[in-house]
Amino acid sequence: MWNQFFLLEEYTGSDYQYVGKLHSDQDRGDGSLKYILSGDGAGDLFIINENTGDIQATKRLDREEKPVYILRAQAVNRRTGRPVEPESEFIIKIHDINDNEPIFTKDVYTATVPEMSDVGIIKTALLNMDRENREQYQVVIQAKDMGGQMGGLSGTTTVNITLTDVNDNPPRFPQSTYQFKTPESSPPGTPIGRIKASDADTGENAEIEYSITEGEGLDMFDVVTDQETQEGVITVKKLLDFEKKKVYTLKVEASNPHVEPRFLYLGPFKDAATVRIMVEDVDEPPVFSKLAYILQIREDAQINTTIGSVTAQDPDAARNPVKYSVDRHTDMDRIFNIDSGNGSIFTSKLLDRETLLWHNITVIATEINNPKQSSRVPLYIKVLDVNDNAPEFAEFYETFVCEKAKADQLIQTLRAIDKDDPYSGHQFSFSLAPEAASGSNFTIQDNKDNTAGILTRKNGYNRHEMSTYLLPVVISDNDYPVQSSTGTVTVRVCACDHHGNMQSCHAEALVHPTGLSTGALIAILLCIVTLLVTVVLFAALRRQRKKEPLIISKEDIRDNIVSYNDEGGGEEDTQAFDIGTLRNPEAIEDSKLRRDIVPEALFLPRRTPATRDNTDVRDFINQRLKENDTDPTAPPYDSLATYAYEGTGSVADSLSSLESVTTDGDQDYDYLSDWGPRFKKLADMYGGVDSDKDS
Repeated sequence: MWNQFFLLEEYTGSDYQYVGKLHSDQDRGDGSLKYILSGDGAGDLFIINENTGDIQATKRLDREEKPVYILRAQAVNRRTGRPVEPESEFIIKIHDINDNEPIFTKDVYTATVPEMSDVGIIKTALLNMDRENREQYQVVIQAKDMGGQMGGLSGTTTVNITLTDVNDNPPRFPQSTYQFKTPESSPPGTPIGRIKASDADTGENAEIEYSITEGEGLDMFDVVTDQETQEGVITVKKLLDFEKKKVYTLKVEASNPHVEPRFLYLGPFKDAATVRIMVEDVDEPPVFSKLAYILQIREDAQINTTIGSVTAQDPDAARNPVKYSVDRHTDMDRIFNIDSGNGSIFTSKLLDRETLLWHNITVIATEINNPKQSSRVPLYIKVLDVNDNAPEFAEFYETFVCEKAKADQLIQTLRAIDKDDPYSGHQFSFSLAPEAASGSNFTIQDNKDNTAGILTRKNGYNRHEMSTYLLPVVISDNDYPVQSSTGTVTVRVCACDHHGNMQSCHAEALVHPTGLSTGALIAILLCIVTLLVTVVLFAALRRQRKKEPLIISKEDIRDNIVSYNDEGGGEEDTQAFDIGTLRNPEAIEDSKLRRDIVPEALFLPRRTPATRDNTDVRDFINQRLKENDTDPTAPPYDSLATYAYEGTGSVADSLSSLESVTTDGDQDYDYLSDWGPRFKKLADMYGGVDSDKDS
């Protein structure tokens, strides 16, 4: 059985390791045969003696690398090289020896074991191992082969064991009492302070919830949990008042929301602490007794009538005095005022409900010792109605009556309105005025529903005799005090068709036997009167023109007022006068006349030789003034001129030529009486000359 050989691995001898021997039946030992080896490792790992057929291993073999080798052997004639037998295949199996120690798949193992765990694959050696005391453990594990017998190999590995956390520790406050301060002005939601309970656990096992369980300020304060820091934040829940309560005591509890029932035997998983909160006093503004005030006053109240009062006081312990005032931005007309000491509201002007029903003002209360502290309150004042307005027609009434109207026929319905608003509603009554009730051609029928009708009182009307009737109607409101007014209704007499529709309201002229109507006769009379008045006025004017002046002397100073219908062109207007003449006296044109008026008569002006050496404008003006004073044709004009030269004064005392009239011309001053009472004195002086002379 040479087709299978066995060889031990890891041979440590100095010689080659003998594997086996091949032998052919044709081998007679004379050296004529030669053995040849081929296959896995032939010639390298395995060699054969070609004469004897012995096979040897030249190197140490490792079964873990290759457990089986397959080779082929053949015997050939040494001289011819021909095989004497067919080629044969055999195998070499490597026998295993204990040359490898156990090896773990990882160098280091990491494991987690909940604290307080029971037995497992890796058992805890101590009872109730506490993570809070020690969290990390390192264990070395050894593995041996051959069942641990002598000569076996072994391997080791390291296991890092971490104890995971369980909720086996309750929260604990580091102190039993906390103390905080907050001002009384703190609004709701203001944080006051923070408290924190410690928990030895981690993660969700260390989460803490805070709550206020009891105490005086259970409704005044609140506590919330800061999820990041696990602190309890105490906040204001309601407005505080130092004057009502200065100190609050609370009991705050901290507990775990995630509790494991198997550890409840360790005790309650919560803790409590006492929190003491002191409220600090703050200077507060005055406080009104009401959030808003509503007052009422009659509209006929006199000035300085007291409407009511408001009350405010300082809520601080000092009880500082308070003064009152009205915000004038809400009472621009200053209709109301207030007593700064006691808060009484009174009127400063008369009221009218029909103008404004409600007055909304604001009252300010301010501390006298600290004006920065003030507060406001709205004040609504309602003006109560008083019957101070008389009723009147709802519209202007103008109606008509047919000439063929029958008695007691309704021709118009009247309605009235009243600005007042009585509590029981309006109740109007209608009647004819007493002076028109007896002889009136119409009657008023009161419908008792705030309306009235105008009825005819007779059969038939004649528009030629009376074309228009004016009916005074008295309207009363039947309230207290009774108010009434009289309205006039215009009734025209018109011609109507048989259906009562108006056709014409104009009175045609009646024809007299003489052939002239009444209208024509009146027109003729008016024309005659107008003509007579015109003749009388014309004669009076002619007579007035021949009257002489009242005073004939040098002191006869008069002003004629000339009205111009056109407006001059200003400085560019050179038609009225030549300004160059004033600047150059030598360029005087003696023949130039005034162009601002049309002269009544044409007289040749006196020629005055020009004074060439006189270049002063003042002298020139004096010369012209003398010239006009002696000129009888120069009327007393008053002209306003602007001169480039300002002198020291006028020698003539006046630039007017009022004294230039030396003749007794006819002058008419009747127009002074048409200028009104301001010129009555002048009219009396100059208008009565003829009467004096006649006497």
